[in-house]
Amino acid sequence: MLANFLILLASAADVLALTARPIFPINGGGAELPSPPASVNLTRIVLGFGIQNYTCTDVNSDPSAIGALAMLYDITDLYPGKSRRSLKAREWVKLSSKALNSHDVPLTMIPGGIGADSDHPFPKSAPLKLSGMASIPFVGHHFFNSNGTPTFHLGRDVFFGKKLAAVNAPTCADAGPDGTGAVPWLYLGDAGSSVGVKYVYRVFTAGGNSHGCDVVEAGDDSTSYATMYWFYG
Repeated sequence: MLANFLILLASAADVLALTARPIFPINGGGAELPSPPASVNLTRIVLGFGIQNYTCTDVNSDPSAIGALAMLYDITDLYPGKSRRSLKAREWVKLSSKALNSHDVPLTMIPGGIGADSDHPFPKSAPLKLSGMASIPFVGHHFFNSNGTPTFHLGRDVFFGKKLAAVNAPTCADAGPDGTGAVPWLYLGDAGSSVGVKYVYRVFTAGGNSHGCDVVEAGDDSTSYATMYWFYG
C-alpha cells in the first residue's frame, strides 16, 4: 500500500510540474514594467536572437535606434516546471545570455561589414541548437517595417507594436560580447491591425546597446542581442 501511495504521489507531482504557470518576470531595479491586463493570457514565450541597429550623425551625437532584426524561437516549454524539457530556474534566467555568448548571430550577416544583408537578412528557417540542450524550434521573425513599426511574424499571429513603457535592464544583465550593455526591458501594445497578439514584453535582455558614436563616429552601428519576448493575447 505504501509503495502504491508513493507511486501515486510521484505521479501527481509530475502532473503539477507539467502544468506550471509562468510567473511574470520582475526586473528588481528601481522601477517595474506594468503587469499584463487581467483580460489577457500568456500565449507563448519566445527567444529573440539577432541585432539592434543604430546610426550616428557625428562623433559627438547620441546613437539613434533604427530598428532590430531577430530570429524567434519558441521556449514556452522550457519554462521551469512547464514540461519535461524545462530548464532549472537559474538556467532559464540565463538563457538569453547563453544564446548570445555561445552561438553565432543567426542572421545573414555582411562579411567584414556592419549588420545583416538588407535584402535577405533572414536565413532559412531552422531550430536553434545550443550546447547541452535539445533543439529549440523556430517560430518566426522580428523586424521593423517600412513605417518603422516593430513587427513580429509568428505563423498566423502578427504583432505591430508601439512602446507603452520601458525600464533599464538590471545591473546584473549580460552586457554582451562587446560589453556595450543590455537594452532596456519593454512593454509593447498593439499599434493597430495585429492578429492574435495584444501585448508583448521584452525581458531578460542581453547585449544590444550601441557601441557609441565616439566609436562609430558618423555612420551605422549594429550590436548583437538576445532576449525573451512574452506574448499576451
